[in-house]
Amino acid sequence: VFVETDLNKASAIEKNRRESKEQLEKGREELDYINSVLDTVDRAENEKDLAQIREELTEQGYLKVQKGKKPRQTTLPPLEFESSDGFKILVGRNNRQNDKLTLKTASKNDMWLHTKDIHGSHVIVVSDGKEISDTAIYEAARLAAYHSKARNSSQVPVDCTLVRYVSKPNGSKPGMVIYVNNKTLYVK
Repeated sequence: VFVETDLNKASAIEKNRRESKEQLEKGREELDYINSVLDTVDRAENEKDLAQIREELTEQGYLKVQKGKKPRQTTLPPLEFESSDGFKILVGRNNRQNDKLTLKTASKNDMWLHTKDIHGSHVIVVSDGKEISDTAIYEAARLAAYHSKARNSSQVPVDCTLVRYVSKPNGSKPGMVIYVNNKTLYVK
């Protein structure tokens, strides 16, 4: 009886340890998501940008839908730039738009860029069936650095890969993706 009770206690302790570890990981993911939203708020340029962030937070359950108010969908296009050699570059404004831009709008042969381990916008260089130039990639990397939390840093690591190598894990928060086959550039 004594040995069985000790085994039950050890089993319960191990179960609590596993559950605590899972809760800690969920907490880290939540904090990371909130920090990404805070970065998006810092970079918001107008009321429409903030309205999209409010909608995202409502969808994710962080804000309540106000009674009597019908939630309206505010959709803004991504920011659009052109590289000095003519490639279209698209920059997401917030987490929801990052998802749409990367997973729905971009083609598999477009280039995807994002600051390495730093909150920021997803950036897409549209290939239009052509090989993307180093110039366009470098200029897009600078845009990724500028539209990130590292905006004022002197050396910003930016990962780039083809969109085909970017995916969204099931159940992950808006803006969260995983990617492989990437290279890291350092830009100002």
